[in-house]
Amino acid sequence: MTALTGAPPATPGPGPVPDAPRPPRHGGLASLVPAVATVALLLGWAVLPALFTGHDPLLGDTSRALHPPGTQSWFGTDQLGRDLYARVVHGSSLTLRATFLAVGVGLAGGGLLGLVSGFVGGRLDGVVMRCVDVVQAIPGLLLSMALIAVLGFGTVNVALAVGLGFVAVFARVTRAEVLRVSTSTYVEAAHAGGVRRPSVLVRHVLPNSAAPVLALAAVQFGQAVLAVSALSFLGFGAAPPAPEWGSLVAEGRDYLVTAWWLTTLPGLVVVATVLATHRISQALDPEARRRT
Repeated sequence: MTALTGAPPATPGPGPVPDAPRPPRHGGLASLVPAVATVALLLGWAVLPALFTGHDPLLGDTSRALHPPGTQSWFGTDQLGRDLYARVVHGSSLTLRATFLAVGVGLAGGGLLGLVSGFVGGRLDGVVMRCVDVVQAIPGLLLSMALIAVLGFGTVNVALAVGLGFVAVFARVTRAEVLRVSTSTYVEAAHAGGVRRPSVLVRHVLPNSAAPVLALAAVQFGQAVLAVSALSFLGFGAAPPAPEWGSLVAEGRDYLVTAWWLTTLPGLVVVATVLATHRISQALDPEARRRT
């Protein structure tokens, strides 16, 4: 018979502690709605500017020159008496068209390069990536200015220069996504089942690589707005009196003390555009959605 001892019975060791539930974040939708509304308003300005203002952006009244913002002129007037709000609204068409063109050029060129490079691999992949490394080593604004020196001035040439500078970024991200998807089980099963490589590329690799690239396109949209506005500020865009956002800021820099609104309000429109598109890009990015 086993002798009884006074030792207390053994207690089982502590099991794994479950992860504490993460508190819900309620700021996601609250910040996404204003971002979408801002972008929708800007697109409305670009498509139907006459719906938002009845003033002529090119017609001035010198008797009302440099009037501050008020009920008659929401953004005030410039040195020639032109309504600044009307010039910002009508200028959105020029700036956003150039931005869409720049992002489209970068997405089409870089996406195609990254798709082919990542899926084919081998020597072609090495050559394409070395070229991408060289392009990304050059500052984007400097590269755009060099391309404008070749292409010439104008809104379209500014958009092409900015877009060509974006090709390397899109190529690298697209290639990374293609490499990630190409190692997936369903892609390997398709190869093992005898599906042709072009069919695998179109049916499996391309759709499952698209989400991060589209999120990058939204980020680059904001970057393109900054780049197009900066080049317009430097005088490479449309010729005066065309009201591009960057040229509006440039026209007001001589009146910073006496008429602060000439530079501040168009600049705030640019900032709001960049912040709104960045928030939308976070909503499109699956990794960002998982983090939130």
